[in-house]
Amino acid sequence: MDFKQNILEKFLRYVKTETTSDTESSSKPSTKTQLEFAAVLAKEMETLGIKDIKISKTGHLTGSIPANNDAKAPTIGFIAHIDTSPDFNGKNVNPQIHKNYAGGAIVINKDKNMSISPEMDKILNDVTGHDIITTDGNSLLGADDKAGIAIIMTMAQYLKNNPSFKHGPVKIAFTPDEEIGTGILDFDVADFKADFAYTVDGSVMGEIENGNFNADKFKIEITGVNCHPGTAKDVMVNPVRVAADLINRWPESKLPETTEGEEGFILFNTLKGNIEKTEIGGIIREHDLKKLTDLEDSLKKIIEDTKAKFKGAQIKLTISEQYRNMKDVLAKNPEAMNKLLSALEDMGIKYKISQIRGGTDGARLSFMGLPTPNIFAGYSQPHGPYEWASLDAMAIACKFILKIVEVK
Repeated sequence: MDFKQNILEKFLRYVKTETTSDTESSSKPSTKTQLEFAAVLAKEMETLGIKDIKISKTGHLTGSIPANNDAKAPTIGFIAHIDTSPDFNGKNVNPQIHKNYAGGAIVINKDKNMSISPEMDKILNDVTGHDIITTDGNSLLGADDKAGIAIIMTMAQYLKNNPSFKHGPVKIAFTPDEEIGTGILDFDVADFKADFAYTVDGSVMGEIENGNFNADKFKIEITGVNCHPGTAKDVMVNPVRVAADLINRWPESKLPETTEGEEGFILFNTLKGNIEKTEIGGIIREHDLKKLTDLEDSLKKIIEDTKAKFKGAQIKLTISEQYRNMKDVLAKNPEAMNKLLSALEDMGIKYKISQIRGGTDGARLSFMGLPTPNIFAGYSQPHGPYEWASLDAMAIACKFILKIVEVK
């Protein structure tokens, strides 16, 4: 099989279908386009011989590939998410293919003077000679996580076309609303019937993630005192100014743009309102649970200080849990990590085990009883116009998951 060509054909089709999730929606899934795309994938799964295909009312698409031999083997799941991030435009994606990357800058939009280079993303130094897929600068690419979908579907195609390749039972799931942290809550782990699973939602080749952020989100509601600006002296409390002052009090050393590795941060990501009421939204991230609490306590202190400055302002903070670090769960259930490490070593893939500066569906699944580390899907710089993917890395990822399910 020409893995690169098969993955490319699928990937280009997938990313051109808009499936942005919506943080403001109360429906499940949050957008109709995700459900429509799941239906398209379900039909394609039928052509690949996948069994037990079903789409739940909440948009979870699942299927099975039975073992083709009598050897005792675990049932292994592979999971990717259907939605793309609402942080940037996901419509009218126009992928650009740059064959045999020779190093240096790749121009993605000449008119906008937009390019990617090793100076902005050092990972490009590791993919010289690869075929690189980028955006045209007007949208995100959607490799997060349609690269994962293309990899899993190509694995299924290979298993169908190569019946002599012995493998154990395989489960497949394509899930909605991963980017907004809600979709996996309705996933039926018991019905999935996998012993362990992998989210194919990681970045560069060889990157394995067995841990992730502890994650909470917050909302700050600020109510001021409104009146006519001509008679506002000593009366008006402007919630827009209160919000600006509050955000500015947060230390610059604890922001996404000033942290790396396992350092935590707070991101203020939404601000809306008027002279009567203003609302701030954001997320809190830390690998260490105690340090997460420390960040939240710091935010509460800043709110109290802001209240003291702006007499009459009412400020309400609401913090909601999103997901927790799966590292301890995987340590207690080592089979998933042992299996992938064995496959990496058999293939001679240089790998790095790290804790992701983010989260995947696997984090929550691990706490729901399905140990699920994250494996590489070959993309970088997600959630924006500089997102790119290596077709070669995607092909290797497909061969890697085939090695995981192989029965010798």
